[in-house]
Amino acid sequence: MNAVTLADSINERSLIGIPKHIAIIMDGNRRWAKENLLPYNMGHWKGAETLSKIVRSAAELGVKVLTVYAFSTENWARSNEEVDSLMELFEHYLTHQKETMIKEGVKLDAIGDLTRFSCKTRKVLEETIEATKEGSTIELVLALNYGGRDDIRRAFASLMDDVERGQIGKDEITEETISSYLDTAKWPDPNLLIRTSGEQRISNFLIWQISYAEMYVTKVHWPEFDEEELMKAIMEYQRRERRLGV
Repeated sequence: MNAVTLADSINERSLIGIPKHIAIIMDGNRRWAKENLLPYNMGHWKGAETLSKIVRSAAELGVKVLTVYAFSTENWARSNEEVDSLMELFEHYLTHQKETMIKEGVKLDAIGDLTRFSCKTRKVLEETIEATKEGSTIELVLALNYGGRDDIRRAFASLMDDVERGQIGKDEITEETISSYLDTAKWPDPNLLIRTSGEQRISNFLIWQISYAEMYVTKVHWPEFDEEELMKAIMEYQRRERRLGV
């Protein structure tokens, strides 16, 4: 069942409640590979295929921003072999999906400290971001070498620099001010956080930004997360009564 069919299966009132910004912790690639007796890297490659499908489905449903946890600051602790495989996957995905993203109106962006990546990886990323900058259907934000605490640390370092330069006074600092220094300053905070593969934690992902996001956890591993699973998450979000601060 594709996303259009799924969208047609719910009423107009439900479509009005589509979250405009969804964040996803794409967990379970390695577990999926293990359960299917495949090398772990096959789980990552299958997960990349899933991402393309979910971006397309989210766009068709009216989601405007999709932020995905692609590589955390903690992922560097994995074996060199796995890290190298992931870098290869990033470069391959960006290179081979670029024309599709342009055609489908996907605008690519990235958050995180990108300085640790190789010049080659950064170049491919920058070229794809530039090539897709006119996309207006949906924004795909890749969190790369990203950690929520590191995001806040870097934001406060920049904020302190501006305070020391006299560009902003300490008494002028509000929550909105802090938000404007975070990697995600150009987007509204996520309405919905989805985590696949069953873990009940946020794993240092967007810890400032998801303060009031609804959280949806599914036991489905990311490579098996399809359009119907996306709709399940959205429909659960729509059933909840959102009361900020309670």
